[in-house]
Amino acid sequence: MKLALYLPNFRTEVSIKELEDLTMLAEELEFDSVWTLDRIVVPAASDREELQYSFGMMDGLPNALPVQSKGKWFQGYPLLPWLAAKTTKLRIGQSIIDTPFRSPGVLAAELATIDHLSGGRLNVGLGSGWMPEEFAAASAAHIFPKRHKHVRETIEILQGVWANEHFEYHGEFADFEPCGFGHKPLQSPRPPIFMSGLKDPLRSAKRISKYDLDGWIGIQDSPTSLGKWVTAIDEQFEAIGSEKRAKDLEICSMIWTVITDTETDQSDVGVPSNLLVGTEAQLTDRLKAYKEAGMTMPLIWPPFTDVPTSKTLDDLKRIKNDIMPKVEAS
Repeated sequence: MKLALYLPNFRTEVSIKELEDLTMLAEELEFDSVWTLDRIVVPAASDREELQYSFGMMDGLPNALPVQSKGKWFQGYPLLPWLAAKTTKLRIGQSIIDTPFRSPGVLAAELATIDHLSGGRLNVGLGSGWMPEEFAAASAAHIFPKRHKHVRETIEILQGVWANEHFEYHGEFADFEPCGFGHKPLQSPRPPIFMSGLKDPLRSAKRISKYDLDGWIGIQDSPTSLGKWVTAIDEQFEAIGSEKRAKDLEICSMIWTVITDTETDQSDVGVPSNLLVGTEAQLTDRLKAYKEAGMTMPLIWPPFTDVPTSKTLDDLKRIKNDIMPKVEAS
């Protein structure tokens, strides 16, 4: 099992120094990768818990974001070239890029450039977004009802641009004649593409199998819920006659993580569960269960509030040096 760091660039207040300290430690500890979060805006309505949908459209969460609208956070996408320059070993990625906020052809060219800047260490996470208010702020309100189609077109354009000297595309969201887009990605045949999954295992599984993607990223998945995604992916590969299975992919989930002095209630009550919040022994047992369920890489996610960066730095060391040897030995 690999380890990844999910940077807390989306917080009510966070500094570049904090992001740098966390990244440098992840590199020192030989984590596999570091990921940023994509968030364009926090609507003022969120402060009143009056968003149109609950967070991530997921059950059990409020109609609000866990960050104040007047907060001082950083955009995740511009951090990628910065991470490329700051690191030499860590893979870098955004979990996930909301495709409706970006032009697919431009995104393909930009990601190829970032892959070169990082020396071929880019991972590409893709998803549709979920918050109508954010689509409006990104001048993409018209895409919201068809956001999943936008993801499909984006995947097709990324793969086409990266594989061909000239590429043309004629779809609903992009329509262009044969063009060259500059450098191809440094990685061959292309950077790994990860599909996001918040609510619908079947939709994600269909995309992964149809486009032969490389990984899946969920959010706050328990070992039990993870099994539903793995099963859906396997069924889709089987349906198209592919020998590939979920075990051949990078299976990940973004999970709030804190080591506590006393045991916490880790009962599975859905997304709000304290899945990786607990004592060292509890985290060890939970990571063993994730490994057994098929997870290959948890994205260690510092909580949005109440946990200083100094605490997270210490937790990362303990996870790597004290907990993971026990998990790997199981």
